[in-house]
Amino acid sequence: MSLKRETGFKCTVLAGAMALGLAAAQSAQATEAPQCEQVRLTDPGWTDISVTNALAGTVLQGLGYKTSVDLLAVPIGFESLKKGEIDVFLGNWMPAQQGFIDKYGADLDRVRTNLEGAKFTLAVPAYVYDSGVTSFADLGDRAEDFRQRIYGIDPGAPANGLLQGMIDKGDFGLQGWKLVESGEQAMLSQVTRAVRKQEAIVFLGWAPHPMNLRVDMKYLEGGDEYFGPNYGGASIHTVTRKGYSAECPNVATLLNNLAFNLDMESEIMGAILDDGKKADQAAAQWLRANPEVLNSWLENVSTRDGMPGLAAVQQHLGL
Repeated sequence: MSLKRETGFKCTVLAGAMALGLAAAQSAQATEAPQCEQVRLTDPGWTDISVTNALAGTVLQGLGYKTSVDLLAVPIGFESLKKGEIDVFLGNWMPAQQGFIDKYGADLDRVRTNLEGAKFTLAVPAYVYDSGVTSFADLGDRAEDFRQRIYGIDPGAPANGLLQGMIDKGDFGLQGWKLVESGEQAMLSQVTRAVRKQEAIVFLGWAPHPMNLRVDMKYLEGGDEYFGPNYGGASIHTVTRKGYSAECPNVATLLNNLAFNLDMESEIMGAILDDGKKADQAAAQWLRANPEVLNSWLENVSTRDGMPGLAAVQQHLGL
């Protein structure tokens, strides 16, 4: 083959490859509905969900998507998923939120478990535990020490409902006790004050959370009926509005890939709560320090315009 013919042949092949690549990109983009460009997430006001939202949001923005996070109490968040006003919830704690799954299960899609090994039950400072309060059953006998108060989280949270039901039934000798509902940070501030004064306090504790590092605390036994075995051992699930995966298959592939772990979340939460970083800053910082996680998260995921997703997110993060 002459040089001229060979050059012309290579140009033709290259042009054909570029055309195929452009067509593939356009086809990939065309498979998603226009509304997929904006991914709408919800956050009940919990730092762990702020972390997972920030991790997902950082990756999505690197892929060319826009994201928004609405701060909604859990019941409102599930209702918003049903109405199609929210696309994704990364914080379906199970079994604590089983009632919402029972109510809304037909109106949403459950994507995957995104975190294993979480804990969620009542806890006390270590000095209270060492004084003999090691179980739910010990609380009633020490009512005066606790001023008959249990510190819960934000109003409307399913766990608060469990605690109120426990009080209403008088289980564990809790007749006449009061559930103090407040936001996560307000509750933890109350715990910090009690620890400083070496006062008795019982509160909702959970992992992942840097509270486990900041406070010398112990989880109480005996709450299996309400919070499940293994100290309220929980798994966290990703759920979406009904039909979202079919509408937005590329985002759905990412959601199917997204998995977190306790150390990851606790470390990022610490950067937020202890170092004062914003969630998106803390998430980006962690991803730059641990870029290997992107390999599995971005498997078979493209940018919004059909280009390789991993390279785009790496560039977005400055890797």
